[in-house]
Amino acid sequence: MTERLIAPKGRGFLLFDSHPAGCVNLVADMRARVQPAAGASSGKRPVALVIGSSAGYGLATTITGIGRYGLQGIGVCFERPPTDRRTATAGWYRTIATAQFADEVGSDFSFINGDAFADDTKDHVLQLLAKKFGGIDYLIYSVAAPRRTDPLTGQTHQSVIQTIGAGYSTKTLDFSGETPVLKDLWIEPATDAERADTVKVMGGEDWALWVDALAERDLLRPGFSTVALSYIGSHLTAPIYREGTIGAAKAHLEDTATTLCDKLDWIGARALTSVNGAAVTQASTAIPGIALYISLLRGVLGENMHSPLTQSVELWDQLTGARPLNVDTEGRLRLDGWELHPFVQEQVTKRWKNVTADNIDALADIDWFSGEVRRLYGFDVAGVDYTTPCEPDLPWPTPA
Repeated sequence: MTERLIAPKGRGFLLFDSHPAGCVNLVADMRARVQPAAGASSGKRPVALVIGSSAGYGLATTITGIGRYGLQGIGVCFERPPTDRRTATAGWYRTIATAQFADEVGSDFSFINGDAFADDTKDHVLQLLAKKFGGIDYLIYSVAAPRRTDPLTGQTHQSVIQTIGAGYSTKTLDFSGETPVLKDLWIEPATDAERADTVKVMGGEDWALWVDALAERDLLRPGFSTVALSYIGSHLTAPIYREGTIGAAKAHLEDTATTLCDKLDWIGARALTSVNGAAVTQASTAIPGIALYISLLRGVLGENMHSPLTQSVELWDQLTGARPLNVDTEGRLRLDGWELHPFVQEQVTKRWKNVTADNIDALADIDWFSGEVRRLYGFDVAGVDYTTPCEPDLPWPTPA
């Protein structure tokens, strides 16, 4: 493929191409903000498996682990390579940059591009883990997928973003035109089958299968920890999120953590869900009302919003024992206190109730949100000349 100009063209939140240089600079910016932990360079490097390592919180967790604690291991993600017509997905280029970062700091960290739900991917990853490290200390599970094929039945399940029990009307932002438009959206309730399918895709079943496969091959080191990244969110988004089909899947994830703890007690292992705060991710942009909510939240907090990178630093510090675990009464590790602080939620609620098409620019930071969406694809990233052609045909980093 020859060098060409790449522009942010698409429909709404979905862009057709990603910018390689922008994705590389995005990772460079993240790595520059990670400081090594005190004494980490002189200690034994921990080994981790990160499922969903190329985007959102999974990417932030990977970069933070490598930069702060010298993390070694394997990251698994599912990205589309470049073609004659399209660039690769943004996660493809971010993974290339993350692999280069790991190499530069002397971390033996490899990346596998494959369907995390598939038995073939699990077998390949576990064989590589056994060969390179003999076992792991951490498993981070950060998967947000629209569908999953059950390896036992061969049936493909599709997740839905709907309410449970009754329909619901919510405010949302429509980004399909030239400028975002505030409107009301009616959401139909899910059927029992749709709810069950969403739990199949986004619940804890696959997480447990990964842990079981690792245990069966004797790859869990004493004191092993596994964390599935999750979200609760505000009462403003609860009907469509925490009380909806996604929330049912998250509840299953939390139940799975309890089951895994009981199963792994013999090696002193622990399984947790980590409740992270709101962030602009490719998964979150698809949920009705979330774009408006996060824009209003940004309007209240400004630069005081906690980025996925900041929260990932907190996650690793707690997992490694540098700081005590901050868990709630249900055993969930909580990183979302900054978002759900009563004063913050009070201010966001006021703005949510009062927002109109006339005052939305004063109450919500829509420009910031739109920019963050474009940054997911490598656009609007500082230090990149978007008027210069670039080469999109970059190879996947080959495991050492």
